[in-house]
Amino acid sequence: MSFLYSKNSHFNLANLATYINISLGVIAIYFIQKGDFFTAIILAWCAGALDIADGKIARKYNLSCEFGIQLDSFADFISFVIMPAFLLFYALNCSSGFETLFAGIIFLYYIISGLRRLIAFNIQSEEGEVARYFVGVPTPLGAILLWILYLLYSYEIIGSMYLILLLVASIGFLLNSKVKIRHP
Repeated sequence: MSFLYSKNSHFNLANLATYINISLGVIAIYFIQKGDFFTAIILAWCAGALDIADGKIARKYNLSCEFGIQLDSFADFISFVIMPAFLLFYALNCSSGFETLFAGIIFLYYIISGLRRLIAFNIQSEEGEVARYFVGVPTPLGAILLWILYLLYSYEIIGSMYLILLLVASIGFLLNSKVKIRHP
């Protein structure tokens, strides 16, 4: 069981938490396409808890390594970029081909923005280092904002699909902006 605490193991304790995060994100996408948004959101919040836990575990047991940094960003891409984008896209339930195409373009922009942010973050990251501030909105916060938009749309607080899409595009822009957000 020493591999659980080895920095060189791809299956150390921190990475195992990240693998479960990835699994929950993929399973959430399955539930989204089945129309079970509630289960998908529960799984996504569990993935979020694991995202926090993997970093704390890595720091506590000195398990931070290049592989873990890359793996964490892959998990973020699945659970905090792809999954919430799918959730909101499916929830919008576009009524025409034009609406579907337009929404698809906006969500592709968001997904590409999230991917770009994660790649840029990885290039700038160093093992074991935690910056005081994120530059640009971190992808987990972007996911939370999309989940809030989902709730606002689902409960008809914001009834306009086009306003939701404008907000999604704005969040996509903020992912790679110069906005500083304090690291928790």
